[in-house]
Amino acid sequence: MASPGAFSTCDLCDRHGERVRVLALPWRDYGGRAAFCGPVATVLAFEDNSRVREAVNAAGEGRVLVVDGGGSLRRSMLGDQLAEAAVANGWAGVVVAGAVRDVAALARLDLGVRALGASPRRTDKRGQGLRDVALEIGGAAIAPGDLLWADADGIVVADGALDSP
Repeated sequence: MASPGAFSTCDLCDRHGERVRVLALPWRDYGGRAAFCGPVATVLAFEDNSRVREAVNAAGEGRVLVVDGGGSLRRSMLGDQLAEAAVANGWAGVVVAGAVRDVAALARLDLGVRALGASPRRTDKRGQGLRDVALEIGGAAIAPGDLLWADADGIVVADGALDSP
């Protein structure tokens, strides 16, 4: 796996073609780490971040948590406290198809964070959602164990390791 900064999503697409899948959504960068990569762990939940909390409180081991929040911008799936837990537990990044909050604090953390937008409202805590399930985000299939790369140009995933150009 390439180290952050030692890859370019553009180069990965050029070199590997259809072997990489692009998450084609208007991602915004909120984290203090501009580029990040790692194996994928997933959460599927709508306006309830209980499973996100569980995930970031577990050992990250350089993984990237991909959260399918259904694209909702009404409630935040990740804020400063969960992001701080992710940093403390060794996560490389969090990608949220939905909203985040505490934007100024997220920008100071050594964590990659991409999301569709921000919302000051927290989620309800109902214990709903699923972890480690296959997702489809931005037209791309994503499964636990896939590899993800994110930089200023976008987010790409692949089923297995790719050589960086």
